[in-house]
Amino acid sequence: MSNKLLSRVIKLSFVFLSLSAVSGINTRVNAQAAPPPIFGDITINRPLSKDPLTVRGMSGGAIEGKIISNRTDTPTGACTGYMDKEPDHTLRLKNKFDYMKLVIESSQDTTLIIKGPGGTWCNDEFEGKNPGIVGEWLEGNYQVWVGSYKKDDYSPYTLKITEAQ
Repeated sequence: MSNKLLSRVIKLSFVFLSLSAVSGINTRVNAQAAPPPIFGDITINRPLSKDPLTVRGMSGGAIEGKIISNRTDTPTGACTGYMDKEPDHTLRLKNKFDYMKLVIESSQDTTLIIKGPGGTWCNDEFEGKNPGIVGEWLEGNYQVWVGSYKKDDYSPYTLKITEAQ
């Protein structure tokens, strides 16, 4: 397991256990319902093998979004929040998608930066407080960062990828 993944798993475990202790959440897991992977790199062919594809992670970090993206905003939104230096996920698209939607779902207000073929895209409010990017996606590799509005503030999220309009 890489140091980055181990660090993120520890942060996610700490936050979940803290929330469970405070709120009395039952942490028993149903063995038949496997959760989506954590901080996974995803290779995608068209059509999607499962729609939506999901992967979990932990938003946040110490580096401002405008530093990660080298800009303050893009046509899809502002480059805000705080993130880790390394991307949370890498998407490898094996072919072009005429339409694909990538959305972050979290109980906290999160931000999103994606770098890939054709440029950099940022967003902080696509569906309510959840960021997302929708449109045409070219074949290639995309780096994905998910941020929080407060420096070094970490929150769990689910990244959902769908072809459904």
